[in-house]
Amino acid sequence: MVSNGSDYDCDVLVVGGGPAGSSAAALLAGKGHRVVLLEKDHHPRFHIGESLLPCNLPLLERLGVLEEVERIGMLKYGAEFVSPYHGKAVTFDFANAWDKTKPYAFQVRRSEFDHILIRNAAAKGATVIEGCKVTDVDIRGTDGSTVTARQEDGTTRTLRTRFLVDASGRDTLLASRFGIKRRNVKHNSAAMFGHFTGAKRLPGKAEGNITVFWFDHGWFWFIPLADGTTSVGAVCWPYYFKTRKTDQTRFFLDTIALCPALAERLEGAELTGPVTGTGNFSYQADRMSGPGYVMLGDAFAFIDPVFSTGVYLAMTSAFEGAEAVDACLREPARQEQVLKRFEQTVRQGIGTFSWYIYRVTTPALRNLFMGPRNVFRVEEALLSLLAGDVFRPSPIKARLKIFKAIYYMNALLDLKRNYMAWRKRRQNVRTPVGDAV
Repeated sequence: MVSNGSDYDCDVLVVGGGPAGSSAAALLAGKGHRVVLLEKDHHPRFHIGESLLPCNLPLLERLGVLEEVERIGMLKYGAEFVSPYHGKAVTFDFANAWDKTKPYAFQVRRSEFDHILIRNAAAKGATVIEGCKVTDVDIRGTDGSTVTARQEDGTTRTLRTRFLVDASGRDTLLASRFGIKRRNVKHNSAAMFGHFTGAKRLPGKAEGNITVFWFDHGWFWFIPLADGTTSVGAVCWPYYFKTRKTDQTRFFLDTIALCPALAERLEGAELTGPVTGTGNFSYQADRMSGPGYVMLGDAFAFIDPVFSTGVYLAMTSAFEGAEAVDACLREPARQEQVLKRFEQTVRQGIGTFSWYIYRVTTPALRNLFMGPRNVFRVEEALLSLLAGDVFRPSPIKARLKIFKAIYYMNALLDLKRNYMAWRKRRQNVRTPVGDAV
């Protein structure tokens, strides 16, 4: 990397102003680098993914925005799982996790949350340009990159940067450009979602808890927000979306009716806006870094959101990525080593969550969730996983191995059902979602 930045418009150019991009921009500007952030939209803007994890809170505190998020957030003390196959609901409280210091998180409107983060990036010294969509990238490795962007008035802006940070979300700027974005061969789902007013929430302290409802075609999320709105979404296998013969709103409401426990919560509730759908839900790029660039958050990978990991993984990748970019700029000779360690760290966290996500609809895992036991402290370890504690060295890793062993033993005890579920899942992951949603 060229040490003299005089030939460049900035040291770091960040594409995308979501949680990953805004966090990385704030951190790198705080380290003294000249940072430009380009965002195609204007904040505040709508985005899905409203549930945070307890491990988000230390990151927000380090960014200096925790108090602002507290003001807009709905307290979330745990997660409720509702199973029609067991006829009951089970709540997991974060206070019972291995690490007792993070007993809550927040549900947030992403328009407000993301606006806080991008304003913070500007306050930390990053140049934030909204309404500016990147249209072309010329990556020259150690010679930096040239980025071309189109502004709202139709004019073109060209910027040279020493280092490029792709935080473009599901646009996957670099992964698509390089042809390295792959549909996840181990998981395949699509989603549709909407907002309701008047939904029935849990009583008392549990009012802000997220609820996950299993049903025959996948699962639903139920996320209460501070303004009285409730976000509801269905994450389903591709075959189910291909059965749609009505408009998306009618199909969404008919799908809710297939889950009586959720339908009861929404009895008398009013849908307040359009129903939105997204296909090709799970994907990952072949790599997330290279000479002069990194990919953060959804620009690299997106996994099923059943454990509310989206914002947390995006922000964690931003913190890890900011450290890596800073090291690359200051010590160019170490770039390959630094980026390798960055990629290993982020992939490890995604992989830890993914093992559970891939199995969350299997009879064996549902049985364990519906009958939790703290043998060998495995329930505490599982709660720490649900809280997001997967990146630092921790004793929960050994307990999670025990949990996996218990899972496989449970699967063997009901071999026929679990084998049939495995076969069905294998067929489903091979089916492309296409334009069904």
